[in-house]
Amino acid sequence: MRFPFVGFITILVLVVFASQSCCSSSTHGNIEKEKTLAIIKPDGLLGNYTDDIKRTILEYGFRIFKEKTVQFDEATLKRFYAEHSSKSFFSSLTKYMTSGPVLVMVLEKDNAIADWRALMGPTDSSKAKITHPHSVRAMCGLDTQKNCVHGSDSTKSAEREISFFFRELSADIITEHDEL
Repeated sequence: MRFPFVGFITILVLVVFASQSCCSSSTHGNIEKEKTLAIIKPDGLLGNYTDDIKRTILEYGFRIFKEKTVQFDEATLKRFYAEHSSKSFFSSLTKYMTSGPVLVMVLEKDNAIADWRALMGPTDSSKAKITHPHSVRAMCGLDTQKNCVHGSDSTKSAEREISFFFRELSADIITEHDEL
């Protein structure tokens, strides 16, 4: 004797399996979501804002693809922020970013770079508190330097920054090479 709901369950299982197979991201030809690098800086980590920042990231539809805590030494920091090395603030940036651990995350979602930049808010946290009161920098930043978070500003920066911390992801995120 066959129960009528067995056919329904079989169809339901097949539909769920088919939708997961055709719509999930993978490296086998399906479209992947954009990735960007996010850093919770020493003031965010030591100020106990990590859980609030991560909760906000998830609430805005990001997936935290990978994360790790890092303690910058001066040489590594200078390589990471090499494009700022000639700027007047570089010495204080080096001192600040080596003052404590940071949490490095790869965030993933459609339009991740622009959306993370928008969620961070303006670089100057005191201005963010006025113009973007719901931004991460308004929530926990203090000023232009101690602004709690970092985010890649372009696709090229995201590729370089992600591979700086997560070499194993280089092949997954780098789709074209200008230098080749």
